[in-house]
Order: sequence, then structure tokens, then C-alpha cells
Amino acid sequence: MSVGIEVQDDGLAHVTLRRGEAGNAIDLRMARGLLDAARVCQREGARAVLLTGEGKSFCVGGDLREFSQFTGEALEKHLIAVTDALHDALRTFAALDAPVVAAVQGAVAGAGIGLAAAADVTLAADNASFTAAYTGIGYSPDGGVSWFLPRIVGPKRALDLLLTNRRLPAAEAAAIGLVSRVVAPDRLSAEATRTAEALRRGPTAAFGATRRLLAAGLTADLGPHLDSEARAIAAAAASDEGREGVAAFLSKRAPEFTRVPPGP
Repeated sequence: MSVGIEVQDDGLAHVTLRRGEAGNAIDLRMARGLLDAARVCQREGARAVLLTGEGKSFCVGGDLREFSQFTGEALEKHLIAVTDALHDALRTFAALDAPVVAAVQGAVAGAGIGLAAAADVTLAADNASFTAAYTGIGYSPDGGVSWFLPRIVGPKRALDLLLTNRRLPAAEAAAIGLVSRVVAPDRLSAEATRTAEALRRGPTAAFGATRRLLAAGLTADLGPHLDSEARAIAAAAASDEGREGVAAFLSKRAPEFTRVPPGP
């Protein structure tokens, strides 16, 4: 399997890119594996998702060796098949209530940047570096890169990264908001797991509502968005999660969100 998926009994899902010997380059099989993994998370009601890549690099982008086996119309059809599966995976992860944590190390390029940017919390080892790479080989972006980058770092920086393909070290990626924080390589796995575990224990439905509000708020007018916020917080307050959270606060104890069903 080029993508591993395990949803623990406690609701923490581990999604692992398993082509470490190839830099976790995304071929058609991996793209479809990511889609399968996202659907498993959706079907099994994951409470949090931890996305990691085996080997020295998180993901170097598309598998150019595979792509080079095709030409002309066959290449176009193959790339559409790869991107259709990858993009459906991104849509499915985005639709989850469960937050996604990504742990990235080494080279992160092309669609690997899209995977890192799509996560809600992205931890980078201080040896990580980011390179768009697309235009360097005459390609345009995929994997949501042209959507995420301008929203995260601003359109001017996004164009700089996409047109010049300059290498972005982890510290600068954190400074411009592409990653949440930088940790030592030997702490990456433990810190990412700790973060995902903390989110797993949180209010899953409230996390989902928050993810959707932030995504919609990037393009919504203020008035309608305020209405959406009002409906969302009212539903959250009336839910078992909301009642547990308030009861815990008033009782001066830690909330036990995993003991109540998510949702209103």
C-alpha cells in the first residue's frame, strides 16, 4: 500500500504516505490511496487525522517518472486521473469535522505543499524546505496549491514562490504562515502525535463548524457570515458537546468531549 490508513478505537486516524524511497512522490496509486484513506476517515467518524510521510521527505510532489511514461493525449488523461483522485481526497478531508494535523520533514514540493497547506495544523521539522517546482518543469499548480497559497501567504508572496521556485526554509515558512510551528527533527513525530491526540479529545462537531466557518469566511460578505456564525454557535450550545463544555467550565473540571456524541 502506498498510503497507510489506521483509525484507532479512540478515533485518531493515522494516514501515512509510504513511498519513502521515492520521496513519497504522488503517482496514480498514491492519489487513489489518499482518496481511499480520506473516505475511511469519513466513514469511521475519525475525531482527528495525523498525516505523515515515511522516509527523508514528506512529499516531493508528482511522480515525474510515472508521468514521463505517457505523451500527448495519454499524458493528459493520466494527469487528469491523478489530479481527480488527489483533489477528491482534499475535498473529503476538508469536509470532515475532524481536524487534520500534518507533520512534514525534508523536501516538500509541488502537491506536497498542497497537502501541507490543506492541514489545519502543520508542524515542520527544522530541516524541511518548500519549493513550488511546477513552473520549473513547465507545469502549472495542482493539489490546491494555487488556492491555498494566496490565502495563507498573500497573492504577492504566492506568485513569488510559484514563479521563481525559490527554496523556502522551514523558519521562513513559519514566519509567513505556511506552517504552524517548527520543531527539531527528533521531536517532530512526538509533537505531531501530541497535537493530534489533544484534538482527538476535543469537541469534534465544534471543530467541524469552526473549519467550515473559516473556509466560508474567506469569500463571504460580513452580514451573511455573521448570520452563519449565529446559527453555528446556537447549534453548538444546544448540542451535547456544548452542554458538556459549559458544565465542565462551571464545575471547574476538564471537559470529557469523547464521552458525548458529537453534533447538535
